[in-house]
Amino acid sequence: MLSEATLRLQPAERDRDMRSKRPPAVSFLLRMETVRRVARVVSLLALDLAGLALAIFTALASKEMAVHGQLHPATAFHTMKGYVALAYLVTALLFARSGLYGERAQRPGPTGIVASLFQVAFVVLLFALVSGEHFQSFYIFWGSLAFALVYISLLRAAYDRGTGVLLRAAGRQRRAVLAGTTVEHIGNVARALRDVPHAPIAVVGFVSLAPLAADGLRPLGLLRDIDGVLEAQDIDEVIIADPAFPQVEAVELVDRCHVRGVRVRIAPSTMEILIHRAEFMPGESVPLFELKPPVFEGVDFLLKRTFDVAGASVLLLLLSPVLAAIWLAVRVSSKGPVVYRSKRPGIGQRPFDCLKFRTMHSGAEQRQADLEALNEASGPLFKIREDPRMTPVGRFLRRFSLDELPQLINVLRGEMSLVGPRPLPERDFEKLAEWHRKRYLVLPGITGLWQVSGRSELDFDDLVHLDFLYLEHWSLALDLTILFKTIPAVVSRRGAF
Repeated sequence: MLSEATLRLQPAERDRDMRSKRPPAVSFLLRMETVRRVARVVSLLALDLAGLALAIFTALASKEMAVHGQLHPATAFHTMKGYVALAYLVTALLFARSGLYGERAQRPGPTGIVASLFQVAFVVLLFALVSGEHFQSFYIFWGSLAFALVYISLLRAAYDRGTGVLLRAAGRQRRAVLAGTTVEHIGNVARALRDVPHAPIAVVGFVSLAPLAADGLRPLGLLRDIDGVLEAQDIDEVIIADPAFPQVEAVELVDRCHVRGVRVRIAPSTMEILIHRAEFMPGESVPLFELKPPVFEGVDFLLKRTFDVAGASVLLLLLSPVLAAIWLAVRVSSKGPVVYRSKRPGIGQRPFDCLKFRTMHSGAEQRQADLEALNEASGPLFKIREDPRMTPVGRFLRRFSLDELPQLINVLRGEMSLVGPRPLPERDFEKLAEWHRKRYLVLPGITGLWQVSGRSELDFDDLVHLDFLYLEHWSLALDLTILFKTIPAVVSRRGAF
């Protein structure tokens, strides 16, 4: 049955479809598009081969230098050639499976690269053991993995940046129109698209069901004017920016776009974010999906806990000189214990002693009630940019989050994780809404999406939504990505006080 929008079209327009035979000039351009896609895949395959070969060579050379004190490049290169063929085959297959050779807008970021490389290391190691290979140590696997994470990520980042600049210079951005019902949804999607470096999408403006005014975004008319907008603005795609967009209008919009060969995409709603966690329940008259609770259990828990223990142990060892220096600075600068035990709810809302280097003068908790009027944070959080209770050393530690380092001991105790929702003081916890408390289904973390997404600059509800996104999308690769991003976030001190 044809929609009303399709019936309103002229017969010639109604019969023309985006899948119909195209003129020779259009066919030539499509062939050029195919050439561009082939060039993209070949280029990325070549970069991955170079990065993987260089990673294995560097791992072998580093071991030779450490063991023998000298480097024989020819020997390392000859050994590398024996490993690289299998490793590259597995890498290419797993990268393709993860969509890492897809279009720029669809390729996963660093998280996809990290996850796929860990899978590569596991598969190659398993194949070597099954094939009867014997190793004095397994350094070649984790050493090559470590260098591959660096080399392949850097090479792909340079490729994305370079080709992005070239495509923009050549005018290869896709021209897009946003469609929505509220300024909030339209503005949020527009900002997200514009914040991407060298974004492949140029937002021309928006159409809406009723007249709207959005700051910094050009109104192109109402939804009923979409035919003229598509033609006048030379639009490549329409993005529905509102998860509550009316169904009837959405169907008509899709019809009117498709008969002109214009792509339609939809910004994800909360339900679409959750759907990856859905499990099909057979035997029902209607296909039902059950949304499982976002908890870590079974293999996921074992993997995350192993990563936490290993990571916390290594960090404590590497940072021991820093910890000793901070301990001494706190001890000599003010009276009171060096380590402050803050009672905070943990997993299942069970309280535990969250360890921190003391950053305030003695009796700071008793003075908090007198300072409530100066609170600068939203929601239940309590934050003061120039807190008078802070010691000079404590102010420095707080700005760079160095006061949180003793929580590595909490991780070893099993009370915290390296990455997870931040534990809140009891004062803040008591002010939480019931839906906020779902973040306590997992171990709290030293760092998390809060720390790499604006920290104290974000509203509290935004912070809780970040916690839920982390729980829904958790993977070991995501934990590694957050840990890596925590360092520049701390150094830049963005939103920290």
